[in-house]
Amino acid sequence: MGAGAVGGGTAGGGSGTGAVGGGVNLGALRSHNAALVLDLLRTAGPDGISRLELAERTGLTPQAVSKITARLREEGLAAEAGRRASTGGKPRTVLRLVPEAGHAVGVHLDRDELTAVLCDLTGAVVARRSAALDLGAGAETVVERVVREVGELVGEGGRSGAGGGGLVAQFPAPLGGSSHPAPLGGSSHPAPLGGSSHPAPLGGSSHPAPLGGSGDRAALGGSGDRAALGGSGDRRPQVLGVGVALPGPLDHRRGVLHRVTGFPEWNGFPLRDVLARRLSLPVVVDKDTNAAALGLAVGGEAGALASFAYLHFGAGLGGGLVIGGAVHRGARTGAGEFGHQVVQLDGPPCGCGNRGCVEALCLAAVARGDAAEAARVLGTAAGNLVALLDVDLVLLGGRTVAAAPETFVRGVAAVLDERAGRAGEDPVPVRVAPGEGGGVAEGAAQLLLAPLFGRAEG
Repeated sequence: MGAGAVGGGTAGGGSGTGAVGGGVNLGALRSHNAALVLDLLRTAGPDGISRLELAERTGLTPQAVSKITARLREEGLAAEAGRRASTGGKPRTVLRLVPEAGHAVGVHLDRDELTAVLCDLTGAVVARRSAALDLGAGAETVVERVVREVGELVGEGGRSGAGGGGLVAQFPAPLGGSSHPAPLGGSSHPAPLGGSSHPAPLGGSSHPAPLGGSGDRAALGGSGDRAALGGSGDRRPQVLGVGVALPGPLDHRRGVLHRVTGFPEWNGFPLRDVLARRLSLPVVVDKDTNAAALGLAVGGEAGALASFAYLHFGAGLGGGLVIGGAVHRGARTGAGEFGHQVVQLDGPPCGCGNRGCVEALCLAAVARGDAAEAARVLGTAAGNLVALLDVDLVLLGGRTVAAAPETFVRGVAAVLDERAGRAGEDPVPVRVAPGEGGGVAEGAAQLLLAPLFGRAEG
Protein backbone atom coordinates (compact mmCIF):
# COMPACT_ATOMS: atom_id res chain seq x y z
CA MET A 1 0.00 0.00 0.00
CA GLY A 2 1.35 3.43 -0.91
CA ALA A 3 0.39 6.91 0.00
CA GLY A 4 -3.15 6.13 -0.93
CA ALA A 5 -3.67 4.63 2.50
CA VAL A 6 -3.95 8.21 3.71
CA GLY A 7 -7.05 8.59 1.57
CA GLY A 8 -9.37 11.47 1.06
CA GLY A 9 -10.18 14.55 -0.92
CA THR A 10 -9.65 16.08 -4.29
CA ALA A 11 -6.86 18.38 -5.21
CA GLY A 12 -7.45 22.04 -5.62
CA GLY A 13 -6.28 23.03 -9.05
CA GLY A 14 -5.72 19.46 -10.18
CA SER A 15 -7.89 16.82 -11.68
CA GLY A 16 -6.85 14.13 -9.23
CA THR A 17 -7.23 11.52 -11.97
CA GLY A 18 -5.14 8.47 -11.12
CA ALA A 19 -4.02 10.01 -7.84
CA VAL A 20 -2.71 7.68 -5.16
CA GLY A 21 -4.43 9.70 -2.46
CA GLY A 22 -6.07 13.06 -3.06
CA GLY A 23 -4.08 16.00 -1.74
CA VAL A 24 -5.89 19.09 -0.54
CA ASN A 25 -4.44 22.54 -1.20
CA LEU A 26 -5.66 24.11 2.02
CA GLY A 27 -3.40 25.50 4.71
CA ALA A 28 -5.11 23.52 7.45
CA LEU A 29 -4.35 20.26 5.61
CA ARG A 30 -0.75 20.90 4.62
CA SER A 31 0.39 18.12 6.93
CA HIS A 32 -1.70 15.73 4.85
CA ASN A 33 -0.12 16.93 1.62
CA ALA A 34 3.43 16.79 3.02
CA ALA A 35 2.78 13.26 4.26
CA LEU A 36 1.60 12.21 0.79
CA VAL A 37 4.79 13.54 -0.77
CA LEU A 38 7.03 12.05 1.92
CA ASP A 39 5.43 8.62 1.56
CA LEU A 40 5.93 8.63 -2.21
CA LEU A 41 9.57 9.64 -1.72
CA ARG A 42 9.91 6.78 0.77
CA THR A 43 8.36 4.15 -1.51
CA ALA A 44 10.32 5.39 -4.55
CA GLY A 45 13.55 4.32 -2.85
CA PRO A 46 17.01 5.54 -3.84
CA ASP A 47 16.04 5.88 -7.51
CA GLY A 48 13.77 8.76 -6.55
CA ILE A 49 10.72 10.30 -8.15
CA SER A 50 10.19 13.50 -10.15
CA ARG A 51 8.07 16.45 -9.10
CA LEU A 52 5.78 15.83 -12.06
CA GLU A 53 5.19 12.24 -10.93
CA LEU A 54 4.55 13.47 -7.39
CA ALA A 55 1.92 15.87 -8.69
CA GLU A 56 0.28 13.19 -10.83
CA ARG A 57 0.16 10.62 -8.04
CA THR A 58 -0.98 12.93 -5.24
CA GLY A 59 -3.40 15.04 -7.27
CA LEU A 60 -1.65 18.18 -6.00
CA THR A 61 -0.80 21.05 -8.32
CA PRO A 62 2.81 21.23 -9.58
CA GLN A 63 3.16 24.52 -7.68
CA ALA A 64 2.09 22.90 -4.41
CA VAL A 65 4.50 20.00 -4.95
CA SER A 66 7.36 22.39 -5.71
CA LYS A 67 6.69 24.32 -2.51
CA ILE A 68 6.53 21.16 -0.38
CA THR A 69 9.64 19.58 -1.90
CA ALA A 70 11.59 22.82 -1.55
CA ARG A 71 10.87 22.82 2.16
CA LEU A 72 11.69 19.15 2.48
CA ARG A 73 15.04 19.78 0.81
CA GLU A 74 15.66 22.77 3.07
CA GLU A 75 15.09 20.56 6.09
CA GLY A 76 17.44 17.89 4.76
CA LEU A 77 14.63 15.37 4.36
CA ALA A 78 14.83 15.19 0.55
CA ALA A 79 17.72 15.43 -1.87
CA GLU A 80 18.32 15.23 -5.60
CA ALA A 81 18.81 11.70 -6.94
CA GLY A 82 19.88 12.65 -10.43
CA ARG A 83 18.01 13.37 -13.65
CA ARG A 84 15.64 11.32 -15.74
CA ALA A 85 14.96 11.64 -19.46
CA SER A 86 11.58 13.15 -20.34
CA THR A 87 9.43 12.87 -23.46
CA GLY A 88 10.04 16.52 -24.25
CA GLY A 89 12.10 19.37 -22.92
CA LYS A 90 14.98 19.13 -20.46
CA PRO A 91 15.52 16.04 -18.27
CA ARG A 92 13.51 15.94 -15.06
CA THR A 93 15.23 16.20 -11.69
CA VAL A 94 14.28 13.31 -9.43
CA LEU A 95 14.17 13.54 -5.65
CA ARG A 96 14.68 10.92 -2.96
CA LEU A 97 14.09 10.67 0.77
CA VAL A 98 17.18 11.12 2.98
CA PRO A 99 16.90 8.10 5.32
CA GLU A 100 19.42 9.34 7.87
CA ALA A 101 17.55 12.61 8.45
CA GLY A 102 15.68 11.04 11.37
CA HIS A 103 15.46 7.84 13.39
CA ALA A 104 13.10 6.06 15.72
CA VAL A 105 13.72 3.48 18.41
CA GLY A 106 11.55 0.36 18.58
CA VAL A 107 11.49 -1.72 21.76
CA HIS A 108 9.91 -5.17 22.08
CA LEU A 109 9.31 -6.22 25.68
CA ASP A 110 8.62 -9.94 25.61
CA ARG A 111 7.97 -11.94 28.74
CA ASP A 112 11.61 -13.01 28.97
CA GLU A 113 13.52 -10.90 26.45
CA LEU A 114 14.06 -7.28 25.41
CA THR A 115 14.85 -6.41 21.80
CA ALA A 116 15.57 -2.84 20.73
CA VAL A 117 16.25 -1.48 17.23
CA LEU A 118 17.21 1.90 15.85
CA CYS A 119 15.56 2.51 12.46
CA ASP A 120 16.06 5.26 9.92
CA LEU A 121 13.20 7.02 8.13
CA THR A 122 12.77 4.12 5.70
CA GLY A 123 12.40 1.67 8.58
CA ALA A 124 15.78 0.05 7.88
CA VAL A 125 17.51 -1.21 11.03
CA VAL A 126 20.68 0.75 11.83
CA ALA A 127 21.46 -0.89 15.18
CA ARG A 128 20.00 -3.73 17.24
CA ARG A 129 20.34 -4.94 20.82
CA SER A 130 18.85 -7.92 22.63
CA ALA A 131 19.00 -8.88 26.30
CA ALA A 132 17.34 -11.24 28.74
CA LEU A 133 14.41 -9.70 30.60
CA ASP A 134 11.99 -10.74 33.32
CA LEU A 135 8.76 -8.87 32.68
CA GLY A 136 7.67 -9.91 36.17
CA ALA A 137 10.68 -8.29 37.87
CA GLY A 138 8.67 -5.15 38.61
CA ALA A 139 8.03 -1.87 36.83
CA GLU A 140 11.04 -0.04 38.23
CA THR A 141 13.47 -2.76 37.15
CA VAL A 142 11.98 -3.07 33.66
CA VAL A 143 11.86 0.71 33.09
CA GLU A 144 15.50 1.05 34.17
CA ARG A 145 16.47 -1.69 31.75
CA VAL A 146 14.62 -0.03 28.87
CA VAL A 147 16.25 3.35 29.58
CA ARG A 148 19.70 1.76 29.71
CA GLU A 149 19.23 -0.29 26.53
CA VAL A 150 17.84 2.66 24.57
CA GLY A 151 20.81 4.80 25.59
CA GLU A 152 23.26 2.09 24.56
CA LEU A 153 21.41 1.47 21.31
CA VAL A 154 21.52 5.11 20.27
CA GLY A 155 25.19 5.23 21.16
CA GLU A 156 25.82 2.25 18.89
CA GLY A 157 23.87 3.96 16.13
CA GLY A 158 26.12 6.99 16.43
CA ARG A 159 29.25 4.87 16.25
CA SER A 160 27.92 3.17 13.12
CA GLY A 161 27.51 6.56 11.44
CA ALA A 162 23.72 6.87 11.63
CA GLY A 163 23.45 10.62 11.62
CA GLY A 164 25.15 13.24 13.71
CA GLY A 165 24.53 15.78 16.38
CA GLY A 166 22.99 15.08 19.76
CA LEU A 167 20.26 12.69 20.71
CA VAL A 168 17.38 15.04 20.08
CA ALA A 169 13.64 14.93 20.00
CA GLN A 170 13.08 17.69 17.48
CA PHE A 171 10.26 18.16 15.02
CA PRO A 172 9.72 20.67 12.27
CA ALA A 173 7.27 23.45 12.82
CA PRO A 174 4.01 23.61 10.87
CA LEU A 175 4.31 24.46 7.20
CA GLY A 176 3.54 28.13 7.16
CA GLY A 177 3.30 28.22 10.94
CA SER A 178 5.49 29.23 13.85
CA SER A 179 7.82 26.99 15.78
CA HIS A 180 6.58 25.47 19.03
CA PRO A 181 8.67 22.43 19.94
CA ALA A 182 6.99 19.80 22.08
CA PRO A 183 8.27 19.72 25.68
CA LEU A 184 10.95 17.05 25.88
CA GLY A 185 10.17 14.47 28.49
CA GLY A 186 6.44 14.94 28.36
CA SER A 187 3.66 13.16 26.55
CA SER A 188 2.84 16.00 24.22
CA HIS A 189 3.55 15.97 20.51
CA PRO A 190 4.02 18.64 17.89
CA ALA A 191 1.11 19.96 15.95
CA PRO A 192 0.47 18.90 12.36
CA LEU A 193 2.24 20.83 9.62
CA GLY A 194 0.12 23.81 8.85
CA GLY A 195 -1.64 23.94 12.20
CA SER A 196 -1.05 25.40 15.63
CA SER A 197 0.83 23.60 18.36
CA HIS A 198 -1.37 21.98 21.00
CA PRO A 199 0.03 19.12 23.09
CA ALA A 200 -1.99 15.92 22.84
CA PRO A 201 -4.00 15.17 25.97
CA LEU A 202 -2.76 12.33 28.15
CA GLY A 203 -5.83 10.35 27.26
CA GLY A 204 -5.50 11.00 23.55
CA SER A 205 -3.62 9.54 20.67
CA SER A 206 0.14 9.90 20.81
CA HIS A 207 1.79 10.37 17.42
CA PRO A 208 4.39 12.76 16.03
CA ALA A 209 3.52 15.17 13.29
CA PRO A 210 4.78 14.71 9.72
CA LEU A 211 8.24 16.07 9.02
CA GLY A 212 8.86 18.86 6.62
CA GLY A 213 8.19 22.34 7.89
CA SER A 214 9.42 25.88 7.44
CA GLY A 215 12.83 27.07 8.49
CA ASP A 216 11.79 28.83 11.69
CA ARG A 217 11.49 25.77 13.86
CA ALA A 218 13.40 23.39 16.11
CA ALA A 219 15.00 21.62 13.18
CA LEU A 220 16.30 18.12 12.80
CA GLY A 221 19.93 18.96 13.28
CA GLY A 222 19.05 22.57 14.08
CA SER A 223 19.17 24.63 17.24
CA GLY A 224 16.03 23.51 19.01
CA ASP A 225 15.78 22.06 22.50
CA ARG A 226 17.74 18.84 22.98
CA ALA A 227 17.13 15.83 25.11
CA ALA A 228 20.03 14.70 27.22
CA LEU A 229 20.55 10.99 26.63
CA GLY A 230 24.29 10.99 26.32
CA GLY A 231 24.77 14.71 25.71
CA SER A 232 24.79 16.84 22.60
CA GLY A 233 28.51 16.44 22.04
CA ASP A 234 28.18 12.84 20.85
CA ARG A 235 27.62 12.05 17.20
CA ARG A 236 24.28 10.40 17.80
CA PRO A 237 21.27 9.92 15.55
CA GLN A 238 18.39 12.36 15.48
CA VAL A 239 15.77 10.40 17.43
CA LEU A 240 12.09 11.22 16.91
CA GLY A 241 10.87 9.03 19.74
CA VAL A 242 10.50 5.51 21.10
CA GLY A 243 7.85 2.93 20.28
CA VAL A 244 7.32 0.21 22.87
CA ALA A 245 5.51 -3.04 22.06
CA LEU A 246 4.63 -5.68 24.64
CA PRO A 247 1.96 -8.29 25.39
CA GLY A 248 -1.53 -7.05 26.15
CA PRO A 249 -4.04 -6.25 27.24
CA LEU A 250 -3.30 -2.53 27.38
CA ASP A 251 -4.71 0.87 26.44
CA HIS A 252 -2.88 2.10 23.34
CA ARG A 253 -4.38 5.60 23.46
CA ARG A 254 -3.29 6.34 27.02
CA GLY A 255 -0.21 4.11 27.08
CA VAL A 256 -1.47 2.37 30.21
CA LEU A 257 -1.08 -1.35 30.80
CA HIS A 258 -3.89 -3.61 31.99
CA ARG A 259 -3.59 -7.09 33.47
CA VAL A 260 -0.85 -8.36 31.16
CA THR A 261 -1.37 -12.11 30.90
CA GLY A 262 0.81 -13.75 33.55
CA PHE A 263 1.85 -10.39 35.01
CA PRO A 264 -1.18 -8.81 36.70
CA GLU A 265 1.06 -6.51 38.74
CA TRP A 266 1.36 -4.25 35.67
CA ASN A 267 -2.35 -3.39 35.81
CA GLY A 268 -2.84 0.39 35.63
CA PHE A 269 0.86 1.22 35.11
CA PRO A 270 1.28 4.37 32.89
CA LEU A 271 4.23 3.03 30.91
CA ARG A 272 4.10 5.67 28.18
CA ASP A 273 4.29 8.65 30.50
CA VAL A 274 6.90 7.11 32.80
CA LEU A 275 9.23 6.29 29.89
CA ALA A 276 8.61 9.67 28.25
CA ARG A 277 9.77 11.41 31.43
CA ARG A 278 12.80 9.17 31.85
CA LEU A 279 13.90 9.29 28.22
CA SER A 280 12.91 12.90 27.48
CA LEU A 281 11.46 11.65 24.21
CA PRO A 282 7.96 11.06 22.84
CA VAL A 283 6.84 7.49 23.55
CA VAL A 284 4.06 5.40 21.97
CA VAL A 285 2.95 2.10 23.54
CA ASP A 286 1.04 -0.67 21.75
CA LYS A 287 0.54 -4.42 21.81
CA ASP A 288 3.36 -6.41 20.26
CA THR A 289 1.10 -7.96 17.63
CA ASN A 290 -0.36 -4.60 16.59
CA ALA A 291 3.12 -3.13 16.19
CA ALA A 292 4.22 -6.08 14.07
CA ALA A 293 1.09 -5.83 11.91
CA LEU A 294 1.72 -2.10 11.40
CA GLY A 295 5.30 -2.77 10.36
CA LEU A 296 4.21 -5.44 7.90
CA ALA A 297 1.54 -3.19 6.41
CA VAL A 298 3.83 -0.18 6.01
CA GLY A 299 6.58 -2.38 4.59
CA GLY A 300 4.22 -3.77 1.97
CA GLU A 301 4.84 -7.35 3.08
CA ALA A 302 1.21 -8.27 2.35
CA GLY A 303 1.46 -6.82 -1.16
CA ALA A 304 -1.73 -5.22 -2.39
CA LEU A 305 -3.87 -7.23 0.05
CA ALA A 306 -6.00 -4.97 2.20
CA SER A 307 -6.70 -7.40 5.04
CA PHE A 308 -4.45 -9.90 6.78
CA ALA A 309 -3.83 -11.48 10.16
CA TYR A 310 -0.43 -11.68 11.81
CA LEU A 311 -0.19 -14.48 14.39
CA HIS A 312 2.75 -14.18 16.78
CA PHE A 313 3.86 -17.30 18.65
CA GLY A 314 6.78 -16.63 20.96
CA ALA A 315 6.66 -16.90 24.74
CA GLY A 316 2.90 -16.43 24.29
CA LEU A 317 0.42 -16.29 21.44
CA GLY A 318 -1.39 -13.27 20.04
CA GLY A 319 -2.70 -11.76 16.82
CA GLY A 320 -2.50 -8.47 14.97
CA LEU A 321 -5.19 -7.54 12.46
CA VAL A 322 -5.04 -5.29 9.41
CA ILE A 323 -8.56 -4.77 8.08
CA GLY A 324 -9.20 -2.58 5.04
CA GLY A 325 -5.59 -1.43 5.06
CA ALA A 326 -5.60 -0.23 8.70
CA VAL A 327 -4.52 -1.83 11.95
CA HIS A 328 -7.66 -2.86 13.83
CA ARG A 329 -7.23 -2.32 17.56
CA GLY A 330 -10.84 -2.15 18.66
CA ALA A 331 -12.44 0.40 20.95
CA ARG A 332 -10.29 -0.64 23.93
CA THR A 333 -7.18 -2.05 22.18
CA GLY A 334 -8.74 -5.42 22.85
CA ALA A 335 -8.79 -6.77 19.30
CA GLY A 336 -6.32 -9.52 18.47
CA GLU A 337 -6.36 -11.36 21.82
CA PHE A 338 -6.13 -14.37 19.56
CA GLY A 339 -4.42 -16.68 22.03
CA HIS A 340 -7.26 -16.53 24.52
CA GLN A 341 -10.07 -17.92 22.42
CA VAL A 342 -11.30 -21.12 24.08
CA VAL A 343 -11.20 -24.16 21.82
CA GLN A 344 -11.41 -26.88 24.49
CA LEU A 345 -13.96 -26.32 27.25
CA ASP A 346 -12.35 -28.78 29.66
CA GLY A 347 -8.79 -27.97 28.59
CA PRO A 348 -5.81 -27.01 30.74
CA PRO A 349 -5.92 -23.75 32.73
CA CYS A 350 -4.52 -20.63 31.06
CA GLY A 351 -2.75 -17.71 32.70
CA CYS A 352 -5.67 -15.49 31.70
CA GLY A 353 -8.01 -17.42 34.02
CA ASN A 354 -9.87 -19.42 31.38
CA ARG A 355 -9.42 -23.06 30.45
CA GLY A 356 -8.60 -24.54 27.06
CA CYS A 357 -7.24 -21.37 25.47
CA VAL A 358 -5.33 -21.72 22.22
CA GLU A 359 -2.21 -20.29 23.88
CA ALA A 360 -2.28 -22.83 26.72
CA LEU A 361 -2.80 -25.75 24.33
CA CYS A 362 -0.09 -24.62 21.91
CA LEU A 363 2.45 -23.96 24.68
CA ALA A 364 1.73 -27.36 26.21
CA ALA A 365 2.28 -29.07 22.86
CA VAL A 366 5.59 -27.26 22.32
CA ALA A 367 6.71 -28.10 25.87
CA ARG A 368 6.35 -31.82 25.14
CA GLY A 369 8.17 -31.43 21.81
CA ASP A 370 5.14 -31.78 19.54
CA ALA A 371 5.40 -28.81 17.19
CA ALA A 372 3.08 -30.50 14.70
CA GLU A 373 0.28 -30.65 17.28
CA ALA A 374 0.90 -27.02 18.21
CA ALA A 375 0.61 -26.15 14.52
CA ARG A 376 -2.65 -28.09 14.21
CA VAL A 377 -4.19 -26.27 17.19
CA LEU A 378 -2.92 -22.95 15.87
CA GLY A 379 -4.50 -23.80 12.52
CA THR A 380 -7.84 -24.51 14.16
CA ALA A 381 -7.81 -21.09 15.82
CA ALA A 382 -6.63 -19.44 12.60
CA GLY A 383 -9.52 -21.11 10.78
CA ASN A 384 -11.96 -19.55 13.25
CA LEU A 385 -10.41 -16.15 12.62
CA VAL A 386 -10.53 -16.53 8.82
CA ALA A 387 -14.17 -17.60 8.98
CA LEU A 388 -15.02 -14.62 11.17
CA LEU A 389 -13.11 -11.86 9.38
CA ASP A 390 -12.53 -13.25 5.86
CA VAL A 391 -8.93 -12.01 5.72
CA ASP A 392 -6.82 -12.44 2.59
CA LEU A 393 -3.64 -13.76 4.18
CA VAL A 394 -2.28 -15.30 7.39
CA LEU A 395 1.29 -14.43 8.39
CA LEU A 396 3.09 -16.34 11.13
CA GLY A 397 5.91 -15.01 13.30
CA GLY A 398 7.63 -15.22 16.66
CA ARG A 399 10.56 -17.27 17.89
CA THR A 400 8.54 -20.47 18.39
CA VAL A 401 7.46 -20.34 14.75
CA ALA A 402 11.02 -19.46 13.72
CA ALA A 403 12.26 -22.66 15.39
CA ALA A 404 10.13 -24.80 13.03
CA PRO A 405 8.74 -22.56 10.29
CA GLU A 406 7.89 -25.29 7.77
CA THR A 407 6.05 -27.31 10.41
CA PHE A 408 3.88 -24.37 11.42
CA VAL A 409 3.13 -23.19 7.89
CA ARG A 410 2.27 -26.72 6.79
CA GLY A 411 0.12 -27.41 9.87
CA VAL A 412 -1.85 -24.16 9.77
CA ALA A 413 -2.30 -24.30 5.99
CA ALA A 414 -3.60 -27.89 6.17
CA VAL A 415 -6.46 -26.84 8.46
CA LEU A 416 -7.32 -23.78 6.36
CA ASP A 417 -7.16 -25.80 3.13
CA GLU A 418 -9.50 -28.43 4.53
CA ARG A 419 -12.05 -25.84 5.67
CA ALA A 420 -11.88 -24.01 2.35
CA GLY A 421 -12.40 -27.25 0.46
CA ARG A 422 -15.54 -28.04 2.41
CA ALA A 423 -16.90 -24.58 1.65
CA GLY A 424 -15.91 -24.71 -2.02
CA GLU A 425 -13.63 -21.69 -1.63
CA ASP A 426 -10.01 -20.93 -2.42
CA PRO A 427 -7.80 -21.46 0.64
CA VAL A 428 -6.29 -18.45 2.39
CA PRO A 429 -2.50 -18.51 1.93
CA VAL A 430 -0.22 -18.95 4.93
CA ARG A 431 3.42 -17.88 5.12
CA VAL A 432 6.09 -16.81 7.58
CA ALA A 433 6.38 -13.07 8.17
CA PRO A 434 9.79 -11.56 7.38
CA GLY A 435 12.04 -10.05 10.03
CA GLU A 436 13.59 -11.35 13.20
CA GLY A 437 10.96 -12.58 15.63
CA GLY A 438 8.21 -11.41 13.30
CA GLY A 439 9.54 -7.85 13.23
CA VAL A 440 7.89 -6.67 16.47
CA ALA A 441 10.70 -4.28 17.41
CA GLU A 442 10.79 -2.90 13.87
CA GLY A 443 7.01 -2.46 14.02
CA ALA A 444 7.38 -0.62 17.32
CA ALA A 445 9.66 1.89 15.58
CA GLN A 446 6.95 2.33 12.94
CA LEU A 447 4.62 3.58 15.69
CA LEU A 448 6.74 6.76 15.45
CA LEU A 449 7.74 6.65 11.79
CA ALA A 450 4.49 5.71 10.07
CA PRO A 451 2.55 8.85 11.12
CA LEU A 452 5.22 11.00 9.45
CA PHE A 453 4.16 9.47 6.14
CA GLY A 454 0.44 9.52 6.81
CA ARG A 455 0.49 5.82 7.63
CA ALA A 456 -0.40 5.88 11.35
CA GLU A 457 -2.76 2.91 10.99
CA GLY A 458 -0.99 1.04 8.19
